[in-house]
Amino acid sequence: MAWFKKPGVTTAENRKRAKNVEGLWLKCNHCREIVYRKEVERNSKVCPKCDYHFPISVQERIALLVDLGSFKEWAADIEPQDPLSFTDTRSYRERLKAQQEKTGRKDAIVIGEGTINGRRIALGVFDFGFMGGSMGSVVGEKICRVAERALALRIPLMLVTTSGGARMQEGILSLMQMAKTSAVVAQLGEARVPFICILADPTFGGVTASVAMLGDVIIAEPKALIGFAGPRVIEQTIKQQLPDAFQRAEFLMDHGMIDMIVERKHLKETLNQLLSHL
Repeated sequence: MAWFKKPGVTTAENRKRAKNVEGLWLKCNHCREIVYRKEVERNSKVCPKCDYHFPISVQERIALLVDLGSFKEWAADIEPQDPLSFTDTRSYRERLKAQQEKTGRKDAIVIGEGTINGRRIALGVFDFGFMGGSMGSVVGEKICRVAERALALRIPLMLVTTSGGARMQEGILSLMQMAKTSAVVAQLGEARVPFICILADPTFGGVTASVAMLGDVIIAEPKALIGFAGPRVIEQTIKQQLPDAFQRAEFLMDHGMIDMIVERKHLKETLNQLLSHL
């Protein structure tokens, strides 16, 4: 990086210049190409070279999906506890506090109500930035609350997932959320209230094994990684090499696991069309 060293300036200032220049570029998580950050941002955070959809924040996701100013958050004050007094290299309480300070929210999902072209919907959006979007007791409870509210109001439910799976620090209480959320989704089905899942990169573990794959319509973003266990674990278990692009959205589409792959820029329009039919 000597090419942007400026003579007559201190090493600290040269380092700062280097950091600023490096901040202009991103490495794509899929094609590994170096891309211009501003070009990615102008393209709805989609790689211009391979169409990989970079992760976006909860606020960006909500703004992408619902009409401007229409979103009202529900149950924002529910806070996780530490019933097992779990400790590994740090206590669970310390980890929670650090994540809450970093993200500004209580746990790994935001739920509420908004409109899409004037149509009311209930919405839940996972936050991968909060402990990898892991599903603990609060995430499970909030999914149930948004589903029950959608059922009471008879408005469609949409869930955007990006998660590493169940939260190990809560043990069996976390695994219980798989059954709990699946049960409430079954109630939506019985009442014929539409439930649409949007799988973003990555969606893994207990979330995939439960609520994420139970939608009436399951949509994925291009090249999103979707699965239960990671490919390395699977290969070590079955002692076989996995196919190319295994667990990518396109592979799942080819094998009948999801219904649609929709680019981010077309997502709201697609959801509006689905709502008009459902």
